[in-house]
Amino acid sequence: MSNDHVAFFDTTLRDGEQSPGCSMTTQEKLTLAHALEDLGVDVIEAGFAMASEGDFAAIATITQAIRKPRITSLARAKTEDIEMAARALQHAERARIHVFLAASDLHLEYKLKLSRAEALDLCGESVRLACSLCDDVEFSPEDATRADRDYLVEMVRVAIEAGATTINMPDTVGYVMPAEYGHMFSEVRERIPAIDEKGVILSTHCHDDLGLAVANTLAAVEAGARQVECAINGIGERAGNAALEEIAAALYVRKDRFNVSSAIKLDQIYPTSEVLGQLITFKPSPNKAIVGANAFAHESGIHQHGMLANPLCYEIMTPALVGAPCTHLVLGKHSGRAALRHRLEQLGFTVDRDELQHVYYRFVALADRKKNIYDQDLIGLLPNGIRERRQEPVEELN
Repeated sequence: MSNDHVAFFDTTLRDGEQSPGCSMTTQEKLTLAHALEDLGVDVIEAGFAMASEGDFAAIATITQAIRKPRITSLARAKTEDIEMAARALQHAERARIHVFLAASDLHLEYKLKLSRAEALDLCGESVRLACSLCDDVEFSPEDATRADRDYLVEMVRVAIEAGATTINMPDTVGYVMPAEYGHMFSEVRERIPAIDEKGVILSTHCHDDLGLAVANTLAAVEAGARQVECAINGIGERAGNAALEEIAAALYVRKDRFNVSSAIKLDQIYPTSEVLGQLITFKPSPNKAIVGANAFAHESGIHQHGMLANPLCYEIMTPALVGAPCTHLVLGKHSGRAALRHRLEQLGFTVDRDELQHVYYRFVALADRKKNIYDQDLIGLLPNGIRERRQEPVEELN
């Protein structure tokens, strides 16, 4: 794979906001949009202009304040949707209209009541209309991973002929496996030479219903996708979208495998996650990769000993890489002597081997009874002789 640029298309303000507890006001959306601009995302999907007056206002406001990323609005394959999107985007420095239309027979029959032929005609008409109003148009065949492959190829071909320059093939319901998703991208590229001839960008949009959104996204990147649609903290419909922070970190840590570049400023990942957590009703789960509270925390004695010897033993990236707080060695019943000695030294107490052994036995007994061990607890375990030898602590008490 050549050293190509992968564009990050952030949909936190559109698909992310659609999830329960994630609704944001126009001002809150603008706050996050500024953070996304600082993060270095290439495209911000600012909303769905036709959905509500609030969404229209938010898109219009963001277009006037954010200049570096391309700003896009989602639109159904309907004239009124596309025209509304164009109006919301009229002040954007760089605008994109993102048109979508169902591609699977299930969606066509039960949701839209359209035949395959009718949908193909609608695809071409809607993309042509969008192209007449905006010089950058993306088309998404919704539920692509459950669509008949021959029909999917035909719909993509129609969209490209109508002028779409980005084709997003979404795993709308989080159904596909990584190998299948990667193969879909390879097959579509092979069967439609115009993709490479015209420089059409293939894009991913994966949901996490089976916990595979990021894995599927990375499989598509390996197969030639050069735009990834994702959300901060992985928020989104149902189980969420592919998490931006996980994709960005994976492409960096495993650049030996992917050999691609992006404009994401990795040290802004954690700060951006924090901004989102303050705007919506919840923060990431503690065990969330990259940005969770425990992402760089260690309690196991074996892990702590390895971390003290060399952080690479148990961390594949530094907290500083993603702008997160420093590694935290959590003292609990699984901790070992090395971590206990390390924390005591940080607090200004030097102990010899026999003293450490004595304190460690008392520490383990306390940890079996108490979920959280605080610095004051540790000091309380120390004999008076050790306390009297205290030097200036390295850190304040927690």
